[in-house]
Amino acid sequence: ATGVDQVVGMGLVAFSLILFSYYTVWVIVLPFVDSDHIIQKYFLPREYSVILPGVAALILILCVAFIGAVTWRNRKPKKVD
Repeated sequence: ATGVDQVVGMGLVAFSLILFSYYTVWVIVLPFVDSDHIIQKYFLPREYSVILPGVAALILILCVAFIGAVTWRNRKPKKVD
């Protein structure tokens, strides 16, 4: 892999780790913290902790279905000799 590929890969891994850490703290730790604590202002309301992953899963499923449909329509028939 080239240097640019490695930098992009490390950036994606870092982004994923930050997102995972944020979501973990949001879902597991924040329910035990007082609602008037200062840390609560850095997180979205709890309802979004279910809505956002659901929307992301729906988008992923739709993308996979679209790619599958396009691949299915563009396949070439096998030649019979």
